[in-house]
Amino acid sequence: MRPSPTADSLTVAAIPTEDATTLEAIDGCEMVDLLLPDMNGLLRGKRITRDALDKVYADGVCLPMSLIATDITGNTVEETGLGYDIGDEDRICRPVPGSLRNVPWSPRPMAQVLLAMEDAQGGVFEANPREVLQRVLARYAARGLTPVVAVELEFYLFDQRPDSDGRPEATINPVTGLRNRSTQVYYMEDLNDYRSFTDAVAAACRAQRIPADTAVAEYAPGQFEVNLKHRNDALQACDDAVYLKRAIKAVAQQQGAMASFMAKPRVDQAGSGMHIHVSVLDKQGQNIFASPVDAPAEALKHAIGGLQHNAKDCLLLFAPHANSYRRFVLNAFVPLNECWGYNNRTVAMRIPHSNQANTRIEHRIAGADANIYLVTAAVLAGMLEGLEQQRDPGPPITGNAYEQTENRTPFWREAIGDFLASDFIRSQFGARFQHIYGQQKLKEMHSFYAEVSNLEYDWYLRAV
Repeated sequence: MRPSPTADSLTVAAIPTEDATTLEAIDGCEMVDLLLPDMNGLLRGKRITRDALDKVYADGVCLPMSLIATDITGNTVEETGLGYDIGDEDRICRPVPGSLRNVPWSPRPMAQVLLAMEDAQGGVFEANPREVLQRVLARYAARGLTPVVAVELEFYLFDQRPDSDGRPEATINPVTGLRNRSTQVYYMEDLNDYRSFTDAVAAACRAQRIPADTAVAEYAPGQFEVNLKHRNDALQACDDAVYLKRAIKAVAQQQGAMASFMAKPRVDQAGSGMHIHVSVLDKQGQNIFASPVDAPAEALKHAIGGLQHNAKDCLLLFAPHANSYRRFVLNAFVPLNECWGYNNRTVAMRIPHSNQANTRIEHRIAGADANIYLVTAAVLAGMLEGLEQQRDPGPPITGNAYEQTENRTPFWREAIGDFLASDFIRSQFGARFQHIYGQQKLKEMHSFYAEVSNLEYDWYLRAV
């Protein structure tokens, strides 16, 4: 009878070299967080001891299949078919190679690793958001194309304690001692005043190999944006963004604040967006979008045309929650249709100012509350469909798009209906994903509208 393998032999056999190197660098690592991003982008999973990590790499770890599609409150959505219908079965989840990182804000040495869920046959679970993106990337690879992706995330810093009405309140400026009230977009003094926060986030990013390179004060008190460098591995670009969000939230909590990626936390202030920058390389490593402003490449126009043509079907991926739709208001640097233009922040598909070689599309529809993998999958799938069908985007908008185009107000219920009925979603992402995600959002919508809000009492209780 062969002896059981030792922990050391398991480590050598099961843990990829990059992850083993990371683990060795975390001196005295005691605990490891196993993280499974669900369809809402929330991180679910388990915390294990370091000694148990070897077995997880060798054999995986069991988690309920229903975790992928729990609603925003953490409840199982039975309509997805992943709950009682299948006995709330477990599925094997395995670490994503290369995703092991340290947890620099932990008081004790810790690590974290992303998980991928398998199906009942041991293959990939097709509704896993990371796998949805992986399938889109496989279609690019089959055509000899490589997307280059960078993610920008906007967020708010709030006081950990709400105001007397239970609403989020701006933090107290650590230098002035006064609560932030003014809007100073790109104001360097705000960055200086919050340097302890931005420095701590930057340090966390360096420790976790997250390629964050820019922080700016955004268009509201306490609103910031952190930009990630572009990668020619879209999956890794999204992994970076997942870890960045976790780092921002953890650092804020340590400093007595709360970081929120809610799309529209204050009705009188700017919303928070997720902007995806994309270019595409051919087999020779050349950017197929490279072109001058006065003569845009056909590939660039076709990709934009595809984004326009499929934007309605994908809106639920860009704006997944009830609050997401409060962000779509006039004159707030949020697109209200699918127009495009050069160096123009009033359009949905912006071509940022750059040299020809770095020509790229900045997709500006999604909110910061959306699932990063699903947003990127939808953007890339729309672009690829446009390239294949040679979609025409029409002429670019010059100047204020709000004054030159039809401004539309999207609604959550309509977006859910469009998503569930979409042939594009079904063909690009699979019928099972379409059903599970659509039913999750439908259940959330029904639960949301079943509640009686304070505003209803204020308006109707006595008046009617």
